[in-house]
Amino acid sequence: MKIAIQGIAGSYHDEVAKNYFGNECTIIDCMTFDDVVLSVKDGVSDFGVMAIENSIAGSLIPNYSLIDENNLKIIGEYYININHQLMVSPGTNIDEIKTISSHPMALLQCKDFLKNSNKLILEDKDTAEVARKISKNKLTEVAAIASEKAAEIYGLDIVEKNIQTIKNNETRFVIVSSEDSLNSTIEKNKASLKLILNHSNGSLAKVLNIFSDNNINLTKIQSIPVIETPWKYSFFIDLTFTNINDYTNAVKNVKLCSELFKEFGLYKSEKL
Repeated sequence: MKIAIQGIAGSYHDEVAKNYFGNECTIIDCMTFDDVVLSVKDGVSDFGVMAIENSIAGSLIPNYSLIDENNLKIIGEYYININHQLMVSPGTNIDEIKTISSHPMALLQCKDFLKNSNKLILEDKDTAEVARKISKNKLTEVAAIASEKAAEIYGLDIVEKNIQTIKNNETRFVIVSSEDSLNSTIEKNKASLKLILNHSNGSLAKVLNIFSDNNINLTKIQSIPVIETPWKYSFFIDLTFTNINDYTNAVKNVKLCSELFKEFGLYKSEKL
């Protein structure tokens, strides 16, 4: 089984892919989320793993659009604790460090630590990729923010542990596919939807009431601009339910009051 991830060995996406699919899966490294999506869409990979939101930094809005524009299906989700480590070449003193580099989301999650630092902060494509560069090029003036696994793989020293702003730092990842379902026998109790509503008064409230009346719990609602129409928004919604008939009935009624309705997938809800 081939799994496309954003990043390389030692990245958080790598960890999620192996936890979800097992260590026997083949990992396809991609440096951008666009490449992950193309790998799945073109059939190079069977599935893709994409971070979608973080408990500190919030939603990765471009990833919602990527999934939507490429008509991918969400067939699962996975949550992990994200513990960021500051790592350097073996034997390097932290005072020698002039630059700290990592993925933009990792830097954002470590904002409080970094604002008290006098180092130059640089964004890079992947947490683990920075660790690999330091190891490969024996860089002594650059530190990476990455996982403990990345430090282990690339032989780096951790000089500051768990530097994320909030210690309970969780990221939600979605599993994407060009097909509807990974396993049709799994009981599904969560759905991801996209809605576009008209501008009439109470249109969103009406939809929310439909979900409420059918015993459906909204776990997330994210508005994203409709690029072609200024000041018009689409709503990306995650919801959970205990009875599939309640969900089916709600969808039937929501469709009636929506300009556009799109179901990204039905899958099993996961929690850390």
